[in-house]
Amino acid sequence: MVRSKRTGAVVFVIQRGRNMKEKARGCSGFALKMTAVVTMTVDHVGKVFFPDCMWMTMIGRLAFPLFCFLLTEGFVHTGNIRKYLGRLFIFALISEVPFDWALHGKPFDWDAQNVFFTLFLGLFMLYLMQLCRIRQALQAVIFLAAVALAVLLRTDYSGLGICFIFIFYQFYYRKWLKFGLFAAVSLIVYLQAPQDYTSILAVLPMIFYNGKRGISCKYFFYIFYPAHLLILFVISRYIG
Repeated sequence: MVRSKRTGAVVFVIQRGRNMKEKARGCSGFALKMTAVVTMTVDHVGKVFFPDCMWMTMIGRLAFPLFCFLLTEGFVHTGNIRKYLGRLFIFALISEVPFDWALHGKPFDWDAQNVFFTLFLGLFMLYLMQLCRIRQALQAVIFLAAVALAVLLRTDYSGLGICFIFIFYQFYYRKWLKFGLFAAVSLIVYLQAPQDYTSILAVLPMIFYNGKRGISCKYFFYIFYPAHLLILFVISRYIG
């Protein structure tokens, strides 16, 4: 009887260890976010200091699809969508001057809005679509309105960003269809800019995403985005 209990305990521990290893495999949300942050930073450094450096642009194209993918994951798992929307909008406002300064050389450029505005519009679109998920025709109207608004406001990645977010959410449970559509849209849109085809490579870390958050860094990207743009501006203006 004692041996049976011990054997059962050993089996339980072994099984638990296997489950933990299985969960640890793949890329966590933290790993995807850091990949996006690093590639985005390379892109921005290239734009500010090495505008003719093509390989930095190619690396940078991996960032935005990853942010769109993580946004849909955040939407599915968030406990408070209104706070999520509020954070994106507040940091969109905070980031606009650093964005315009670093990448456009002036404090206000109405022809280009930072990526937080794109992510905010995409998240707001998902929120509205969820409210009327039974009415597909209304969902289509919401999607088209979000695309039009992104184009009108000239947000970073414009309507393409909204399309990526829509694909990642609408086909959330159909993994290969989701990634196939993302790749197809990227190929079509970047037909005149083959250097941007590297955005398709963002599929690789997405495929290995294990569904786990990983290390918690809730406000890291919110703070890092305007901060790194401001630093790049200061270096380029006063040191470079």
